[in-house]
Amino acid sequence: MRQKLVVIGNGMAGMRTVQELLAIASGLYDITVFGAEPHPHYNRILLSPVLAGERSLQDIVLSDWNWYREQGITLHAGRTVTQVDRARRIVRADDGTEAAYDRLLLATGSQPVLLPVPGAGLRGVLAHRDIADTEAMIEAARTHRHAVVIGGGVLGLEAASGLARRGMAVTVVHRNDWLMERQLDAEAATLLRETLETQQGLNFRLGAQTEALLDDGQGWVRAVRLTDGSELPADLVVMAIGIRPHIALAQQMRLHCERGIVVSDTLQTVTDGRIYAVGECAQHRGVAYGLVAPLFEQGRVAANHLAQMGIGRYEGSTVSAKLKVTGVELLSAGDFMGGEGTEQLLLRDPDSGVYRKLVLKDERLIGACLYGDAEGGGWYLDLLREGRSVAELREQLIFGEPVHG
Repeated sequence: MRQKLVVIGNGMAGMRTVQELLAIASGLYDITVFGAEPHPHYNRILLSPVLAGERSLQDIVLSDWNWYREQGITLHAGRTVTQVDRARRIVRADDGTEAAYDRLLLATGSQPVLLPVPGAGLRGVLAHRDIADTEAMIEAARTHRHAVVIGGGVLGLEAASGLARRGMAVTVVHRNDWLMERQLDAEAATLLRETLETQQGLNFRLGAQTEALLDDGQGWVRAVRLTDGSELPADLVVMAIGIRPHIALAQQMRLHCERGIVVSDTLQTVTDGRIYAVGECAQHRGVAYGLVAPLFEQGRVAANHLAQMGIGRYEGSTVSAKLKVTGVELLSAGDFMGGEGTEQLLLRDPDSGVYRKLVLKDERLIGACLYGDAEGGGWYLDLLREGRSVAELREQLIFGEPVHG
């Protein structure tokens, strides 16, 4: 008799785990999936190209409705799980649907952080997180002129670029002194801002904080007021200031949570060995990842253990960042800021807008920040992950991977 696997979350982490599991133990489980969105499995990281008009929603579907049927998977789309009875091992959704499990996989993802300022509940105030948000932004761009994006990180800049491509006048409000401060140093961020101003027509208010969102009298946002008293006209406000792991269900289940659901190297929750957690909701060795590559690595290990092979271990990930904005090429990874005991290799070519910084420690590459030309970025990532000596490569390291002829 086949065991029962229930997956809570129909996003990239949960479904990647299921795909890995089907590849190595296809007949082991009857699989039931609950997804809060009324859509099949899609590529969330391509929502920005959809907003920019470079992709359609159909283009980003990874597993269509037929795929679930072909795999024998029961999918409850548009259903939010509200309760898990760990004693009886039963999952319940908001429409009353129930499913029993032998193993449970939590892939509940994350939630956007919204500023707790007056006016945050007005119509026209959105996050940049899912298909519904993207469709609402596309619709707003058809009929409105002025947009303000709060947050100058990756998601905020992708949203701002997409809205500008759809004809809106866009201002980005960012509390820090430079854009993408978690991924770029000040010099690279300056080049990025100049590119976005000249090529995309974006406006920036850096070192600025939002005090309130103002009402047009009809319940729709009309402006953003900053703490210096200035106002920015806004028919649409997109908040992109960060995400936090979505752990409310796990907390209700009395699983041990800190920032995320605490898991071991096997991706099993430390509270209950029958329950696994992967993706943005999981916290491994103190880290909750918000990027796609670690989620795939977690999925591979979780699938290995769900398949009862029991040999995989997840030891953490080296993270890197890219920006999905046409005309912008950048990559950063590792400790790109450096510090005591490190040295930096720099390449600057202002005429072509190229900037490269590599950070070394003990003859090993520990960080990279590339702007304007990210060619060879994969090679730098390999060096970062491997941690091998680059002493013999020092002379040409800044120029990329040596060509062997």
